[in-house]
Amino acid sequence: MIPLAVPDLTGNEALYLQECIASTFVSSVGPFVDRFEAMVSAAAGSTRAVATSAGTTGLHAALTAVGVGRDDLVILPAFTFIGSANAIAHCGALPWLLDVESEGWTLDPEQLEIELCQRTERRGEREVIHRPSGRRVAAVMPVHVLGNPAEMDAIVAIARRHGLPVVADAAAALGARAHGRAIAALEAELTVFSFNGNKTVTCGGGGAVVGNDPALLDLVRHLTTTARHGEEYDHDRVGFNYRMTNLQAAVGCAQLERLDALVAAKQRIRARYDAACHDWPGVTPFPVPAWAKSACWFSGVVLPEGLEPAATRALYGAFRAAGVAARPFWKPIHLQLPYRDAPRTALPVSEAIAPRILTLPCSAGLTVAEQDHVIATADRLLAG
Repeated sequence: MIPLAVPDLTGNEALYLQECIASTFVSSVGPFVDRFEAMVSAAAGSTRAVATSAGTTGLHAALTAVGVGRDDLVILPAFTFIGSANAIAHCGALPWLLDVESEGWTLDPEQLEIELCQRTERRGEREVIHRPSGRRVAAVMPVHVLGNPAEMDAIVAIARRHGLPVVADAAAALGARAHGRAIAALEAELTVFSFNGNKTVTCGGGGAVVGNDPALLDLVRHLTTTARHGEEYDHDRVGFNYRMTNLQAAVGCAQLERLDALVAAKQRIRARYDAACHDWPGVTPFPVPAWAKSACWFSGVVLPEGLEPAATRALYGAFRAAGVAARPFWKPIHLQLPYRDAPRTALPVSEAIAPRILTLPCSAGLTVAEQDHVIATADRLLAG
């Protein structure tokens, strides 16, 4: 079976892990954590980074740091992984689900402006209230889907006009660029990456929060290290044990040494699928905005409109029978049981694209011969 996405561990991963073992620095203190944070910050275009135990925990800490709390709303695109919504729920808040635009499958700025103007009102100097629910709107969380940057210039400008902070979920977007700028240069208060095992750059698990506000990043670090003050066991608020281990950071450092090569491999794989899919009737490539350079985390195609769910499931089975691990992608948040009562707008784009996405093998180490087999299988199953 050609897997969907497995890590490429052909660099210094084993060497650095052995260094951890020899030094006995295997927990959340060690030189690789500091090195990893510096490397992530440089790659993201930020001034600083705080390593975390996961992307979701990084989002939780970031949202908490910008003031999201119980019973608040956080604006979120419906088309995202459930971890984005879960981080909001961990704050005691609820996602307010908006649609994505078709150009890149990221938060629709036009709908964001309309909803904020029509569904909210100011209360006092700082509060934005969602009129239908009476809840405070506490933040906007765009998601850089599949490594595609969201249109942050427009989103950030709208959020600023309404007095809302922006926390960007950039889980798989390290290496992406928008309008020639790196992800963390797009002016969100905080941006969060994931280094889960299926990401282009992995630590086996883990995340990082990046930004350019030293005080805000100090607060994130304080929150993620149990909110401890000084050398004694004094804690000034409810904190989290969200630290990355030196072992994880060691793997991450080895991966980041090859970031450009890993992203370039992902982009080459995407380009071959994009070229091939033009021969498959009704099938279209994953979108990338003209102004963006995607990190191309996952690759695949968008299936023709009108396929019945049974036919789609049969197609996945046919790929697997041919030794190709093709899979569906995210189910929108409003269709997930924990969030079916979350406030939402009309979601035509999210609902249209989600059942039609077919992900195809795209590991950075995918060989030409393996991709040839995937494309030949797709020719047989999709071209008829």
